[in-house]
Amino acid sequence: MIKNENNENLVLALAQFNPAVGDVEKNANHIRKIRAEAIESNDDTPDIIVFSELCICGYSPEDLVFRKSFLSLIDKEVKKLAEETADGGPALLIGAPVLDDGNCYNSALLLDNGKVENVIYKHHLPNYGVFDEIRLFKQGPLPEPVDFRGFKLGIMVCRDIWEKDVPEYLKKQGAELFVVLNASPYEQEKIVTRVQTVCDNIRETAIPLVYVNMIGGQDELVFDGASFVLDHNASLKIHLPQWKETVQNTIWKRNEYGILGCRDIQISKMQNVNESVYHAMMFGLRDYVNKNGFPGVIIGLSGGVDSALTAAVAVDALGADRVRCVMMPSPYTSKESLEDAKAGAEMLGVQLDNISIVPAMNAFDGMLEDVFAGKEKDVTEENIQARARGIILMAMSNKLGYMVLSTGNKSEMSVGYATLYGDMCGGFSVLKDVYKTMVFDICKWRNENKPEEALGSEGLVIPDNVITKPPSAELRPDQKDEDSLPSYEVLDDILKCFIEEELGIQDTIAKGHDEKVAKKIWKLLHQAEYKRRQAPLGVKITKLSFGRDRRYPITNAYEGTS
Repeated sequence: MIKNENNENLVLALAQFNPAVGDVEKNANHIRKIRAEAIESNDDTPDIIVFSELCICGYSPEDLVFRKSFLSLIDKEVKKLAEETADGGPALLIGAPVLDDGNCYNSALLLDNGKVENVIYKHHLPNYGVFDEIRLFKQGPLPEPVDFRGFKLGIMVCRDIWEKDVPEYLKKQGAELFVVLNASPYEQEKIVTRVQTVCDNIRETAIPLVYVNMIGGQDELVFDGASFVLDHNASLKIHLPQWKETVQNTIWKRNEYGILGCRDIQISKMQNVNESVYHAMMFGLRDYVNKNGFPGVIIGLSGGVDSALTAAVAVDALGADRVRCVMMPSPYTSKESLEDAKAGAEMLGVQLDNISIVPAMNAFDGMLEDVFAGKEKDVTEENIQARARGIILMAMSNKLGYMVLSTGNKSEMSVGYATLYGDMCGGFSVLKDVYKTMVFDICKWRNENKPEEALGSEGLVIPDNVITKPPSAELRPDQKDEDSLPSYEVLDDILKCFIEEELGIQDTIAKGHDEKVAKKIWKLLHQAEYKRRQAPLGVKITKLSFGRDRRYPITNAYEGTS
């Protein structure tokens, strides 16, 4: 095999793949497989294959980087990969944590000629939202360009392209092509923000760019890929699909002015909001279940919209044979809900068990009769129903090995409209970061669309009546959600003001909301913090998800008036 030494063309492959955090050997084998397939392909053999940030260990390894044995394993696998590049085939540009003089750096490593040719340290370490890199890594210096087979590459790691100083410095040092390794998590509209931010820096430097992003789910984060290539004038030349493992060759050639340009044009279709959110939920659930070794999931199917959508996502992610649903009626469960749950299960092709909680309710009434003597029934008895259901779900989980999915949405979790040790039981929450109004929108979207890689069926997967009937927890006669809360359109808009926009009460009122309602929602939002701390994790969808994105104290006297 002969390397490209004519300095005329550079064949660069973008490889977006799905690593598993901590499974260093498996990730290395995946990188090895991609390289072998590139060599055997009928296409031009790449000079270099570019992978994503920390791809050798997965993102984010968190406190694993404090274990020397973990870093030693990574070093061992990196050296093995490097040795294999002595065959004259493609070089590899991979992401890995590197220990240097007692400090750990988030790094890009160029493997070529049988060795680690270059190590580039990440300069800007994000320390906001879900990112905690200042605690994990040491800041590297401004990176220098790398000479590679006659081309000067300005190699950066993720955040470095979002700031102006690193690309400007690399340009001054003679870089002619920016190559960026990324682990940029999904959130609504972020794909547009990524491209626009990077385009701004490319317009200022007039240097073309290759941006490789990982895909895959890791706990509450999900990475959507959507890697791209920009020409020196910031025109989009390549945009790879979201949610898909892809290896794409690009061919680069200098024009008469010596400027590198990408010969190829391939633009994948952009997904709309409902489509991308659905994919994020499906992808995040699939990887959480599969990477943690669960055989399947159990869902309490109530006949309501949240559990119906959760079940649809689960079937699309895992297949109907790995999803088991259970209806747990009480005396307050309507005939309509029983029919809707049955119809939904049939549409999805899942097993539906029916286990009444009436015997449990009667048992608790008898057990607590003396303690509760003389007291009116209230939310206590409602919570007992939810907890009886939680016991059933967890018992089935323990016996069958399936993980319980909780079904609460972000609107409910925001105001505490959920029961600890009841409907909050579960190992994962698909809808945790999805507002109720969006739940309805996504249900309608899924009934009209089936994602390409979904394992569920075409056509209706959620009964129309589930979407159109008024939401109710059905814990007392004729109960409706709006008995306790404003309409979900109003509630969600107020919550977005408080959470996503981080506004206070007065600023929210100024946007047209009723003062009394805004103050009530503010109080509920902060009172429910203790519940959210005990909730299962779920897929990050919005700018500020509950968890690492938003960290408020439980004991908190701030009134939020401004």
